[in-house]
Amino acid sequence: MSSVADNDPDALVFKALGSATRRSMLDALRESPRTTGGLCDCFPGFDRTTVLQHLRVLERAGLVTGRKVGRERHLALAPMPIKRIYDRWIGEYTRAAVELLDQLDAE
Repeated sequence: MSSVADNDPDALVFKALGSATRRSMLDALRESPRTTGGLCDCFPGFDRTTVLQHLRVLERAGLVTGRKVGRERHLALAPMPIKRIYDRWIGEYTRAAVELLDQLDAE
């Protein structure tokens, strides 16, 4: 049974970003694209299966893209979902805060 959140792209991004491990994986991919094995090497405390489970959540949210090159799978950060969250949530609040500061300065 799927929930409404399963079909909401923003909910998938927030779910993916809710895990410190997944945020660390995004940080590693921000430094440079990596193969699946290279990403697993960044997390020696986790077995490969655990890393791949986290990776699936990131891919489902559209935060990571993967492409096959020979036998390897190359992974890269996909920043557009984070930009979409920024534009919808953070950007609006930032504009409101700046407007409030302008009003206070004018008084």
